[in-house]
Amino acid sequence: MKSKANQSQGLLLFHLSKTQLFAIGTLKIRELVPYSQLNALPQSHPAVMGTATVRGQTIAVVDMAAAVGYPPVTEDERASCYIIITDCQRMLIGFLVRGIDKIIECNWRDIESPPDNLGKQAFLTGVTRYQDRLVQLLDVELLLSKVFPIRDDKRIAILTDVQREQIKPLNILLVDDSKVARKQLSDALDAINIPYQVASNGKDALAIMEQNARDHRPVQLLVSDIEMPGLDGYELAFEVKDNPALSKAYIILHTSLSSEISVSQAHQVGADEALTKFDAQELIAAMLRGAHKVSGN
Repeated sequence: MKSKANQSQGLLLFHLSKTQLFAIGTLKIRELVPYSQLNALPQSHPAVMGTATVRGQTIAVVDMAAAVGYPPVTEDERASCYIIITDCQRMLIGFLVRGIDKIIECNWRDIESPPDNLGKQAFLTGVTRYQDRLVQLLDVELLLSKVFPIRDDKRIAILTDVQREQIKPLNILLVDDSKVARKQLSDALDAINIPYQVASNGKDALAIMEQNARDHRPVQLLVSDIEMPGLDGYELAFEVKDNPALSKAYIILHTSLSSEISVSQAHQVGADEALTKFDAQELIAAMLRGAHKVSGN
């Protein structure tokens, strides 16, 4: 029996406007630093304010409010702002925010998917409440994809016909709460003509896997995000491995977290691998390892 991961995690609450609270998971955060003078970064995205030097590293700083559609931070406001240094998707990036509120503990089961009426461009992966205040969880992956698009050589994998035929017969399920991450996964498999199913959260993914098992076509390869509302990737992996009808699935946890902690916890809950987003070649290599294990080769 694998150990069950603790679903409680820290959320950093902050402001992009005077009233609305936003949050990102503390596992993505390296540190918080007060605003300081930035160096210009020519030919960058309009939301990139420049670069800061933090502990000897040069880090691009993004006006998060401007990046998600709020009024940009003015020069007069900057002195009271903070920079959130994140370690996400293999990049150290600073996000300038108008104010830091606090860090709270939150259970993923208390986070709901954002309402559908917010539209495709909403930079949210979930909503929750803290002391009767609405908290919106930002889709950092969507934000980064707009400001720092993934290079073509990372988006599409190259594989042989033999390798494609090893993966193609498998029943594959992709799970991610981020719209842009789901598109990245889908595009990578569409480009090499690999069929798959897709879910936007862990609860739906578990239901799909249970239905597939009842239909005598169990999911053989599960690629799941870790940080998701309702049922996170750790909990999903545990539930899959704890269910004899589902437990033979090869589980790849695919996360924007650039952290050894995520790899360690992934193994604790029974996942076979943990990968940092997004490198299509690495993902396909992991899926090939899963294909070999599932087929017994």
